[in-house]
Amino acid sequence: MRSSLPDFPWDALAPYADKARSYPAGIIDLSVGTPVDPTPEFIQAALRESSNSPSYPVTAGTPELRGAIKNWATKRLGATGEFDVLPLIGSKELVAWLPTILESKKVLIPQIAYPTYHVGALIAQAQSIPVEIDAKSWPDADLAWMNSPSNPTGRVHSVDEIKDCIQWSRKNSAVLISDECYLEFEHTSTPTSVLALTGGDNTNILAVHSLSKRSSMAGYRAAFLVGDSALIAKIRELRKHAGMMVALPVQKAMTVALADDLHVAEQRGRYNARRDALRPALEACGFRVEFSNAGLYLWCTRDEDAWTSVDWLAARGILATPGSFYGEKGKNHIRIAMTVTDAQIHDAVSRLKAL
Repeated sequence: MRSSLPDFPWDALAPYADKARSYPAGIIDLSVGTPVDPTPEFIQAALRESSNSPSYPVTAGTPELRGAIKNWATKRLGATGEFDVLPLIGSKELVAWLPTILESKKVLIPQIAYPTYHVGALIAQAQSIPVEIDAKSWPDADLAWMNSPSNPTGRVHSVDEIKDCIQWSRKNSAVLISDECYLEFEHTSTPTSVLALTGGDNTNILAVHSLSKRSSMAGYRAAFLVGDSALIAKIRELRKHAGMMVALPVQKAMTVALADDLHVAEQRGRYNARRDALRPALEACGFRVEFSNAGLYLWCTRDEDAWTSVDWLAARGILATPGSFYGEKGKNHIRIAMTVTDAQIHDAVSRLKAL
């Protein structure tokens, strides 16, 4: 690789995690977005019932899963025109390997971004270029990442902003991929999928979705790609050769999960209630919450170095993520995840109010 991979950022949090664990009542870990709420029983049942799985699965996905994804994309995303779908072994592996699969040379990533966008470019020996949200200012490239709702900020792109990204893609004959893994967790803003705004022309447009948070299936490694049929055919062919297949029991579980919206609404309600409980307690301690309109996170600042804020919270047994993990623009912010139990959120609120 032309550039060495960065250190795994969460390793730098270890001393602060130790400090938080030394708090008399123990640690409340709000740093990593790992779901804790149970996988719905009907999804677990589908996995169990499919556990006798002696044959290899197919990379393209079962007909039932492909149909479920297409139906969901049409109904939930507003996708129109010709498009194809592809199951993934979680969304992170797609983020990390897509630039390599597409042989990208220049990859645009958001200035405040999920770190794996940059890592994926490095693995591909491509140039990684942080850009503003406004696509009118973007340079030419062969691949661009869009992320709405954003991880870490929870910012939701406007319809006009997404349309500008599509226009950039068409002008440059470049691939635009929208990471929409938090799309179903609206709060004060309702996210729009890129596929709802293509006018049925999905050339060079992809969207990636995950069931990790939506259906509390992070341990299943279950995600999928939707968009340009020709691009997906190219991606699928390489994945077939590389043996990148979603386990058949997981495909069966994905199929039933995508057919049900009730459990998603219930999970969205949990995350939003946690956000509404924690936000005022943080604000009372001098934090300013920015964006955080959707998704699973609060993006906060006290206009100080992020590590100062992390240390201050660790002294109270609360672990947060420094915004610097997501780029230079995040150096004075912290990200706080809602992926702990209701009881732990209430405990965190109590600790903050005790100041």
